[in-house]
Amino acid sequence: MNRPKSYSLIMLLLILSFGSRAQRHLRTDVLVVGGGTGGSAAGIQAARSGARTVIAEQTTWLGGMLSAAGVSAFDGNHNMPSGIWSQFRNELYKVYGGPSKVATGWVSNTLFEPHVGDSILKRFAAAEKRLTVRYNLLFTGAIMKGKRMKGARFRDEATGRKVTIRAQQVIDATELGDVIAHAGIPSDIGMEASAMTGEKVNVPSTNDIIQDMTFAAVLKDFGPGADCTLVRPAGYDPMEFDGCCNEFCSTPDKLTTNVDARQMLDYGRLPNDKYMINWPGKGNDIYLNMVVMSPAERAQAVALAKAKTIRFIYFLQTQTGFRNLGLAVDEFPTLDRLPLIPYHRESRRLRGLVRFNLNHIAEPYSQTEALYRTGIAVGDYPVDHHHRENLNAPQHLGFYPVPSFNLPLGALIPAGYDGIIAAEKNISVSNVANGTTRLQPCVMLTGQAAGMLAALSVASGMQARMVPVRKVQSALIEAGAYIMPYYDVKPDHPHFAAIQRIGATGILKGKGEPYQWANRTWFHPDSLIRITEILKDVRDFTDVSLKGQDWLSVGEAIELASGIASARIAKAKDGTITDPAGIARKAGAGWAAWGLTDFNTSRPITKRELAVLLDETVDPFNLLQTDHKGFYINSIK
Repeated sequence: MNRPKSYSLIMLLLILSFGSRAQRHLRTDVLVVGGGTGGSAAGIQAARSGARTVIAEQTTWLGGMLSAAGVSAFDGNHNMPSGIWSQFRNELYKVYGGPSKVATGWVSNTLFEPHVGDSILKRFAAAEKRLTVRYNLLFTGAIMKGKRMKGARFRDEATGRKVTIRAQQVIDATELGDVIAHAGIPSDIGMEASAMTGEKVNVPSTNDIIQDMTFAAVLKDFGPGADCTLVRPAGYDPMEFDGCCNEFCSTPDKLTTNVDARQMLDYGRLPNDKYMINWPGKGNDIYLNMVVMSPAERAQAVALAKAKTIRFIYFLQTQTGFRNLGLAVDEFPTLDRLPLIPYHRESRRLRGLVRFNLNHIAEPYSQTEALYRTGIAVGDYPVDHHHRENLNAPQHLGFYPVPSFNLPLGALIPAGYDGIIAAEKNISVSNVANGTTRLQPCVMLTGQAAGMLAALSVASGMQARMVPVRKVQSALIEAGAYIMPYYDVKPDHPHFAAIQRIGATGILKGKGEPYQWANRTWFHPDSLIRITEILKDVRDFTDVSLKGQDWLSVGEAIELASGIASARIAKAKDGTITDPAGIARKAGAGWAAWGLTDFNTSRPITKRELAVLLDETVDPFNLLQTDHKGFYINSIK
């Protein structure tokens, strides 16, 4: 049957119209608003865990601060290769030729070109069939039903069209916590007085001061004969940078860091003769509290931050002689060759099911809340606050020493609201604690945990706050992530998973140590165990008594496992009778298969061996469930 051309044209227009409308109204399982460091990891993990996922990103890049903002130097976690952070770093090693090829600057063990970071995350995303990434989407509003988030609205900045995406779980991975704010979810901005938090850091009063921000830049060495000097910027005065380095310092009290100009540049030296310009000491940091600004005000603030960075580049070229360094032409897809977004060190912070603070980091085992039992991400960087550009801020919070630590699951979940999870610098931490949780590896790992939680929530039909802590932790361990911050037990250790699980119960504890830029918590897997200590640490599980007086033996460890089993379960993990003889038979039969040697009940047992024995026989990690504050449900105490 021949149809008129007009009919075909009408049908084509109808099809195009329907397709366009379909693209503007989407439904998915998990919606991640923001494709930054945390958002990219959240989207990738949610999709890997089986959830249909959409990442809605305002720019055309993935990675946020580590790529689009140009801060392509990982701070911390070098000795804790956890989860997606480890996978990302391994890809960098492949691109550049190994660890030594990315240890180019002294601020980090891992530095790279921003566009390479973007490309790696895009490859990760492209490998996930359940993941869709939508670029150029500007968040404009939250879709709420009472206190439950149902989705979000956007404007497509490429077409001007409105886009609506509905989801079972929304993840706020925006740089400044904009989804939380628009949804009306309570949050905090600025510093809390030490009297409020109990942190012993001498913050005298609560205020609205946040950390300095930076508009970074990437310079490239164009060769000794090149002159890349910029046109003298408006308002340029070299004294703006007085004290940035030894060669330019009017008086000794002005010097911020005892380095020369070459060292200042080598701070952020990248592969392929490039330099990250993100200098905190009288460099291009600037104080602008963009969290509370309108979109128009934010645009003006970005212009001010960019202008300061341009002045600093001109300073480097003319005052310190680096005329051969110019803005890299092969990094950012921007007309001014600067990054796509600013580097924000601080956001509004969610009021979550728990509030993680410095005390939980410094002394995790002595707090009323046992938040360490609920860990879902790890960090090891010192508390590093940037406040030099705002003299009204306390100036003593730079590089406060801490041990390595884990972050609690409850810090990602708002109190009193459903359908939304936090996954950037907007998690529920104190202002002081944000000085370490804000770093790239930590944010990437909290993002991974947020994605895992969202996927488990969708799969189970439960709200995020109802998903068992242990279920999230187990899934993260299976994905190669840390839940406990042990420096000396890496993922390739044959008993990594067992030690992570038993460590999270508190039966065996680590020892924290502040140490330079890479703080530590030691598990000491081959150390021995004092009976007096283990009896205290196992009280939540059993009140068994042991006759020994000094070091726990293999035989006494079997008695301990039997005591846990008798108090808690009728049969052991595989159905074995739970009396000491039954557990001894199981241990004797499985010792070698568990990767252990010398099954001798009279000798002292090591922490590693006890972790494996308990994990394989009575499974205390799953035996008692914990709430978000780390309190055991049905503890015998």
